[in-house]
Amino acid sequence: MTIPEGSPPRPSPWLSVWFHPGRTIQQILATDPKRHVLLLAALYAILAVLTWSVGVFAGPWGDWRVIAALAVAAVIAGIAYLYIMGLFLALSGLLVGGRASATAMRAALAWSLVPPLCGLAVYLVIAVIAELSGLATAPTRNALEAAAGASLVVLSLWSWIIAWRMVACVLGFGFWRTAIAILAAVIMLSMASALAVRTLLFQPFSMPSASMEPTLLVGDRFFVSKFSYGFSHYSLPFSPRLFAGRLLASDPGRGDVVVFRLPKDDSIDYVKRVVGLPGDTIQMIDGVLHINGQPVKRERAPDFVDDSEQPPVRVKRWRETLPNGVSYDTLQLYETGLYDNTPPYVVPAGNLFMLGDNRQNSQDSRVLAAVGYIPLENLIGRVEIIFLSLDQRAGQPGVRSERLGQRVR
Repeated sequence: MTIPEGSPPRPSPWLSVWFHPGRTIQQILATDPKRHVLLLAALYAILAVLTWSVGVFAGPWGDWRVIAALAVAAVIAGIAYLYIMGLFLALSGLLVGGRASATAMRAALAWSLVPPLCGLAVYLVIAVIAELSGLATAPTRNALEAAAGASLVVLSLWSWIIAWRMVACVLGFGFWRTAIAILAAVIMLSMASALAVRTLLFQPFSMPSASMEPTLLVGDRFFVSKFSYGFSHYSLPFSPRLFAGRLLASDPGRGDVVVFRLPKDDSIDYVKRVVGLPGDTIQMIDGVLHINGQPVKRERAPDFVDDSEQPPVRVKRWRETLPNGVSYDTLQLYETGLYDNTPPYVVPAGNLFMLGDNRQNSQDSRVLAAVGYIPLENLIGRVEIIFLSLDQRAGQPGVRSERLGQRVR
């Protein structure tokens, strides 16, 4: 697009975007829709990380290498968000009669970042001046911090107004159709993000039985890292058989607590501990785990008190240490259990041998007809952390606050 001879010069978009966002985005789209889009997203991400790491008058500012790594990660995430949100805005606009491209939407989103960019820059400048001049003490600190924070909030709100006006202009919509398009885009992005996190990163599970006590209690809710051992078709929602084997596969470690699909019925999730790797010989002799003919070291630990029963029951607890040094507690409910003495099990290639920590109250790989050996393909992921623990005893429901945030090992 060329400017007719004699036309007045157009104002810089860096200035006009503040009070004429509609005219500014039309100018940008008419000349260069990609103008400064990635630069704006990258600058915003970097300044946001610096503001978070520095804070107003905070010092020391921390390890520059950590801050640099966070900035790089933020830039990647910011640009990815810009592309994804631009796509969803274009799609949602299409659903309600618009015809804007994802490129146009990215431009609108990126240029709406100009006000908060200025706010972050002001915030950082005040922080640096206060730090270098020695003013980082109350009450000067409180006054400047309040002023910088208030300006950042105001500029961020102004950014939302600009973004709304630009999106409306790009789509050619009024207030309500723009609201519908933005709401639809946010819903689609939220659903896609939740699906991506659940498929690729973390999935929540709950503990329905006592088979993993004392490591996991009935009512524990925990996150499983889906990426720990790679991805199989069981990693996908509804487990469609789109491919065989595992992508980006890595081997579990002996002692890992894992969630897997039961081979006999792959609609059922189990959680157990890995004790046998491919090629191992596993056997229980008088309640003691043997791996490749050697007894696993175990030491008596303080009794586990099962207060789900009334009166509470004291259960023998053993501290078991695997050959690779992984230690955990197991329970012994009776002097002699059904699977305290077993024949030797030779773990086939590509399979694992699983045990529950509550050895006499666990249906696991010792029961070949029900569970048996677990193919590596059936792994869902490694149990990482307890995010909620509900005491589900009748008449005494509550939250076990002491278990919140506990790592599972």
